[in-house]
Amino acid sequence: MEADTTRVDRPVRIAVLTVSDSRTIDDDTSGDTLVDRLVSAGHALADRQLVGDDIYAIRAVASAWITDPTVEAIITTGGTGLTGRDGTPEAIAPLLDKEIEGFGEMFRFLSYETIGVSTLQSRALAGVANSTFVFCLPGSTGACKDGWDKLIADELDIGTGPCNLVELMGRLDEQ
Repeated sequence: MEADTTRVDRPVRIAVLTVSDSRTIDDDTSGDTLVDRLVSAGHALADRQLVGDDIYAIRAVASAWITDPTVEAIITTGGTGLTGRDGTPEAIAPLLDKEIEGFGEMFRFLSYETIGVSTLQSRALAGVANSTFVFCLPGSTGACKDGWDKLIADELDIGTGPCNLVELMGRLDEQ
C-alpha cells in the first residue's frame, strides 16, 4: 500500500520488555533490534526493561505500563514458546481487554516463510489493555525483525492505509 502523505506524522510512545532468564540488557539483541527499529521509524522509547521468565514479574511490568498514560504501546520479546518456563502469553492474556486474534495468525503465517513448520511453536499474540496496544513476540532476533518489519511497523504508522492501529488510539476507550 502507498502511504497517505496528507496525514501528519504520529510518533507512538512504545515500551519494550524482554523476557529471559539467560540475557541481560547488555547482550539483549532482540530488545536492541526492537529499540533500533522503533526509534528509526520515528517513535519514542517510553521505557525498556528485562525480567526473568516469571509470569508475575512479566505481569507486574506490563501492568505498570498499561496504567501509565505515557505508554501507548508495549512490545514484549521472549517467553512465547512451549517450554515450562515460557509464560508470557499466560502473563499478558488476563490483562487484555480485547485480543487482536489476527496478529498471532499473521505472525505465524509470515514466519513460515523463514522457519517453516517450526512456527507452530510460537504463541505470539497482541491485544488492547486500557487503551494500550500490547504485542508479544518470540525471543529470537529474527522473530523480532519479522514482527516489527512485517506487522507492527505498518500498524503503528499513521501513513499506512487503508487503516492502521494509530487511527484507533483516540477511540479505544469509547463506551
